[in-house]
Parts: sequence; C-alpha cells; structure tokens
Amino acid sequence: MTDVKKSHKEERKQYTLNKLTGLGQEIIENIEQKKVPSIRVPSRGTGNIVYDDAKRYYVLGDRFGKRSLGNVKQIRKLGQMVYVGNFCKDLVAREKTATIREMYYVSEGWGISFKTQQESNIVGEDLEVTLGTTREELGLMPEEDGASVYGDITLLDEVEVNAAHMGKSGYTISPTIDQVEFLDHKVDKVLAVETMGMFHRLVQENAHKRFNCLIVGLKGQAARATRRFIKRVNEELGLPVYICNDGDPWGFHIAQVIISGSAKLAHVNHQLATPDAKFIGVTASDIINYDLPTDKLKDVDVMRLKELSKDPRYKDEFWQTEIKKMLKIGKKAEQQSFSKYGLEYVVDTYFPAKFEEMENQA
Repeated sequence: MTDVKKSHKEERKQYTLNKLTGLGQEIIENIEQKKVPSIRVPSRGTGNIVYDDAKRYYVLGDRFGKRSLGNVKQIRKLGQMVYVGNFCKDLVAREKTATIREMYYVSEGWGISFKTQQESNIVGEDLEVTLGTTREELGLMPEEDGASVYGDITLLDEVEVNAAHMGKSGYTISPTIDQVEFLDHKVDKVLAVETMGMFHRLVQENAHKRFNCLIVGLKGQAARATRRFIKRVNEELGLPVYICNDGDPWGFHIAQVIISGSAKLAHVNHQLATPDAKFIGVTASDIINYDLPTDKLKDVDVMRLKELSKDPRYKDEFWQTEIKKMLKIGKKAEQQSFSKYGLEYVVDTYFPAKFEEMENQA
C-alpha cells in the first residue's frame, strides 16, 4: 500500500478514535460539572431528510434530537450508545472488525443488551450519524457477502489482484473498500446489473471485452460497499456508470438508490450516491419495442409506481414517461426476458443499442 494510502487510512483511524473519545469525554465533563449527561443526535426522521437538487441526492437537515439521562425513556438508549461507542473504540484501536450481528450477541454481556437485531442496528446508525463517521470506519461490517466485479482492473487489497483473473466470479467487493487501492485499469465504463444470473451471462459472453467495461453484479439491492465501489471508480477513475435492472418498480428503485442515494442513509449519501450514473435497464418502452415476455403488474406494483412518480428522485422526464407508460400497459419484465431471442441477444443486440442511445444523448 502506498504511503499516501497509508497516511489517509491512519488519518481516518485517528479521526474516528478522536470522535469516539470525545463522545465519552463530553459525558464525563457533564458529570464533573454536575450537569445531566446528554448527547445531541442528528434527527433521521422523515421531516429532516431533504432531497438536495444541487447534489442530486438526499441529505440530512439541521434538526437535532437529544438523548439525556434526565429523561427516563432515553436512559436505556443513551447507555446503549455509550456501550456501542466503547465497543467500536476498541475495534478501531486494535484494527479489528465485527459484524453487526456479532455486536448484537456481544451486547448480551453488557447488562443493557438489545432486545432485537433491529434495535442494535438503529443504535449503531445513531452513533454513525452523531460522530460523522461511517459504520465501516467504526469497525462494523455487514453480514452478507459483497457483490462481484469482473473486468480488467487491478487492485491492491492486501495483495495485488486483477478482477478478470480471479475465476468467473471475479473480485468480491470488500466491506472495507475504502482501504482498497486502484492500481490500474484498461476499461472505459462500468456496467452494473441487478441479478447474478445476468452477471454470469455477461461474463460467459465476454461482455467485459466486447464493451471494454467492468461488470458489477449487484445481487439485488446494492450493499453499501458496492455503492461505495461504484462511486469511487466513477469519481477517481472517471468511468461512466450504467445500471441495468429489471423492468419493474423494484428494479427502478434499486437503480435510483445507486444514483441518488436512499432516504435512510441520508447522512452518508455523499459517499455512496453516484448522481451521473445512467439507467439502461428494462423500461416500459423496451417491453413494447422488443415485445418482451411479461408479467401483469400486481396491486403492490401499481402502488409502488405511483409512489415513485411523486418521489423527487424520479422527477426527470425520462422517469415520469416510463412510469406512466408502465402503469398504462400494466406489465413488467425481467432482464432475462431478452433470452426469448437467444442467450447471446442481450450482448449482441440489446446493450449495443442502449450504449449507442446513451452516446447520442451525451
């Protein structure tokens, strides 16, 4: 790892340790001054989540809540935050990590344990937003495996690896992707696909060579590390990003979370959202133009499409047109529906047409 990378890593480690130490010192000072200990926590309620038109993603507003030992209802949660903070400080200091599931079980020995995994996750997120750090910087990792990347990019992840030379499954994106260094690449774009089925189809058809791209298998809703990887290659390597998802409201949403972030993670969208990413997935227009096999929209699909039409992330003419058209035809289609024309069709015909369309719009 280069000295610059090491320096950045050490800076972030020290920043996180200082933030965690400062949180504890603030409580101690309150006690020494005979004040009721309290912590200011940025509000993550819907009323404090704002879509920033300039940044093109959701951000937190300036509202704060207060966790105080003077409020009987808040004592437990404040205590849990302190325990989680101390747990994370130990992880960061020793350069260790723990999954959020492991933290949930560790809490059984705290005497102020969590009732559910969800409660544990929320307190972890509260600590994250209070300190202005990320979950990963606090040493907390997700339970699930990362998404896969295939294509000609060389990375330094403890050892030097090339994502096109690691078998047909490619490189698995690390939860600590910010500690991974991009050494070299010979691609000019990123193609992210919703399903691993489509990922493997593209790898088998050598789409990474055909389109000179990185192929990213999202595994459904993209994990934070996946979104961070996509943002980094877009910003640091200047690679345009194209997202291909199923033609239904859920596929639209998965793509839009990559593009404009999520309301739930408004406090870290500046590190996760890739506003310039383009959607080249299955649209209502594609369903008509390619005469694709379809399924009828369910009531829940219709309801979700109507919700999306009112979401500020979908205010562009493209999204509004496609949402209205899908509601009108009452149908949805999967990426794999192009197999109607043969397994190679999506690489031989569909993606070339989509990329040409994007280039003409540029």
